[in-house]
Amino acid sequence: MMDLEKYIQKLGIQAKLLKLTVPTPTVASAAEAVGTTVDKIIKSLLFLIDGQPTLVISRGTQKVDRKRLAKHFKVSRKRVKLANAETVMEITGYEVGAVPPFGHPSKLSVILEPSVLEESVVFAGGGSIDTLLEISPQEILRVTDATILELHSTDKDRQD
Repeated sequence: MMDLEKYIQKLGIQAKLLKLTVPTPTVASAAEAVGTTVDKIIKSLLFLIDGQPTLVISRGTQKVDRKRLAKHFKVSRKRVKLANAETVMEITGYEVGAVPPFGHPSKLSVILEPSVLEESVVFAGGGSIDTLLEISPQEILRVTDATILELHSTDKDRQD
């Protein structure tokens, strides 16, 4: 597993790792653990788009519309797959549910959902199941050099 704390210090990232005393398997439990709203909990999902890993950062409560990812990358919807747990660990160095927005073994292409930028502070995976990362969305954008892309369906499209 990668050492997220060392990565943050090395790059001078403005963020805090919060060690929790309770498990946070859901967005609601994570929000409760840090005394915030579910809107401030974000997730980092690894998608394989035409076989290439792409990290998608989105609000924890919202579904990512794979059709929008497919359209952005100019591939068919069938070429956009959510990575399985083994692949997530292999590529990011972290287990599902603990993946931070950065600090992976190799730099990943990152897509950031614009609604995340509406918050002044968000909480993301902190590298382990009992740790959250407290950070501003602007800092995530700076560190990851993410592409901003609307990923939430506004109509009744099939979602994932």
